[in-house]
Amino acid sequence: MSSLTRTVTYTKAATRLVKANRVTEEQTYIKANRKEFCVLVKVNTPDVPYGSTFRIELLYKITQGPHHEGDETSRITISWGITFHQSTMMKGMIEGGAKQGLKESFDQFTGLLGQRVKPVNQLTVLDKDQTLEALRNDHQSDWELAVGYFCNFTVLSTVFMVVYAFVHIVLCEPNRIQGLEFKGLELPDSFGEFVTCGVIFFNLERVYIMVSRFVQARLSRGNDHGVKAQGEGWVLTVALIEGNKLAPLDCSGFSDPFVVLTCNGKTRTSSVKLQTLDPQWNEILEFDAAEEPPSLLDVEVFDFDGPFGQPTSLGHAEIRFLRHTSDELADMWVPLEGKLAQSFQSKLHLRIFLDNNNGVETIKEYLTKVEKEAGKKINVKSPHRNSTFQKLFSLPPEEFLISDFSCSLKRKLPLQGRLFVSSRIIGFYANLFGHKTRFSFLWEDVEDIHVLPPSLASVGSPILVIVLHKGRGVDARHGAKSQDEEGRLHFCFHSFVSFHSANRTIMALWKTRSLNSDQDGHEKTGWEQHEQDEKCLYEDVTSHLVVEDEKMTNIYSKELPFNVESVMEFFKGGNLEHKVMEKLSCLNYNTTNWEHVTTDSNLFERRLCYKFNRRVSSFGGDVTCTQQKSSITTDHGEGWIVTEAMCLHDVPFGDHFYVQVKYEVRDGRPGWCTCDVYVGVVWLKSCKFEERITRNIIVKFGDRVLEMFELVEREILLAIDGFGL
Repeated sequence: MSSLTRTVTYTKAATRLVKANRVTEEQTYIKANRKEFCVLVKVNTPDVPYGSTFRIELLYKITQGPHHEGDETSRITISWGITFHQSTMMKGMIEGGAKQGLKESFDQFTGLLGQRVKPVNQLTVLDKDQTLEALRNDHQSDWELAVGYFCNFTVLSTVFMVVYAFVHIVLCEPNRIQGLEFKGLELPDSFGEFVTCGVIFFNLERVYIMVSRFVQARLSRGNDHGVKAQGEGWVLTVALIEGNKLAPLDCSGFSDPFVVLTCNGKTRTSSVKLQTLDPQWNEILEFDAAEEPPSLLDVEVFDFDGPFGQPTSLGHAEIRFLRHTSDELADMWVPLEGKLAQSFQSKLHLRIFLDNNNGVETIKEYLTKVEKEAGKKINVKSPHRNSTFQKLFSLPPEEFLISDFSCSLKRKLPLQGRLFVSSRIIGFYANLFGHKTRFSFLWEDVEDIHVLPPSLASVGSPILVIVLHKGRGVDARHGAKSQDEEGRLHFCFHSFVSFHSANRTIMALWKTRSLNSDQDGHEKTGWEQHEQDEKCLYEDVTSHLVVEDEKMTNIYSKELPFNVESVMEFFKGGNLEHKVMEKLSCLNYNTTNWEHVTTDSNLFERRLCYKFNRRVSSFGGDVTCTQQKSSITTDHGEGWIVTEAMCLHDVPFGDHFYVQVKYEVRDGRPGWCTCDVYVGVVWLKSCKFEERITRNIIVKFGDRVLEMFELVEREILLAIDGFGL
């Protein structure tokens, strides 16, 4: 096709490494239709080293943008590539030099273009308050959702068939009794009538299932949705909008997805959406304030399968805040990783906002903590140095420089540069005769930091070795000294001006970050978290201690080789109980003392509180229990019955049911005792998952009780032999 072409020749100014050289550009219009303009530019630089072996190609593309505040907008995109006419050993160096040169040129181009045109400020349409308010107000009414859900062929055809059949019944006269019919029983008189009745019944059943799913979806709500962040500092707000193309797991071809967000060791869980592959959440999840800005947000989508099941992962993703601008975080589609997610190209729609509600005071408090750990004064850097640091590593404005040190990077050849440390990253930068080396990694990527003694290779200076977790710091691989057998990258730095000062600062920042993550990972648990809740729940839990044997399932029955009193030691809150429950992955296990119940002198009562480890339940979840025990008399002797009402917090549908457990320990043959355990579920609210959750609890509690009594038996036998408690 004919097109407009022109040739431009100019001389490019000399740099520190390359002398002035002549450049020839062949510019060709490949599209111009008033809505889109494309110009292809072929750049030849024969005077530069190896210039005859390659050619740079640029593509300028200008498209029409949306109207913004009454003004017209356009978008310019510039792509580049390099074509080699012949092979050369310097290919890698040429590509790197071309990329760096083009970046510097287009930085200047951006500045010059900004003097002539005004860039669109995307933040005006992505403001946090406006976005979240729109999200809160964007909820459709139940009637609108019902119309959208039930306007399909199945429902409409069923309604039509039922109305048609009803009108037919009204217009027809009663048939006479024939065949096997009798008064009060009307049977189809032909195969056509029989098939029609079957089709109507089948469609009515499908409509009933759709109605029940819709009602359950409207009743289910997440425990963390709408919970406001507490404290002062960096507040992370995540708006979970929707999912797309999730993997089907049920036989119906759907899933019951929910999302777990993890940041700084804290988790937030969305509600469960029933029978869908494209869930609509529209939920706002906030994390409590932290002293330093978070670095990572882990996102994982699960298929719900009961509170104690191991839910199947539908995909996961890791969002690194430093790799995205605030504009990108404010509205992003996150592709999910994993075999199932990648097979179906699953993704999530999120809107993420990170704010500091305490201003400069948050930074000062964080630096004070680092100073105490390092034992030295740390001064806030100037705005100019902060700006240079942020531009150097492409960081957002909230990232602030804490300190920087002159040092050498130990590789095959030592490279002199500067090591930068901030609240979230460690970065290294060197510029050797125009060849720039730059990399960074997060504090969360660091597994270990240790010091090697001075050596000849380090010119008599101690070596600071930073070891990353397996699979971390892939982008910084070119700066690593080595990679061990486990796949961990090792970075070596030496020749610091003041090694002890640098070492103290780096270790203090690492420890501070690690301690904060650990503390955040252990949110308020134990009695202080449930103190107020238990005042309200105590009477409700106690009311469900009345056990009906016919509604419970026997999950454990065994004769144990010791007496009843030995087994009852487990229920006394002593060392045996705490040791066994700790091995069963119960965190922060606390109990009260047994007290007499005023209404019955033979009845004792106590309360328990603990938190499930993630190994037991993927939701974690806090547990509050009320136990009662009473003595019994059997044919073989004495015994005890311990009944327990367990309430599960922070698990999906946890407010719909209680778990009842009954322990019956009685004397058996001489020197032995018999132990039976029963489990049941009391439902307070109806739920579509009643059968699934009940089955899940009975199976998991059966395995758990079996493991618990094996530990009790082993500890008691060790104690009897003099090696245990």
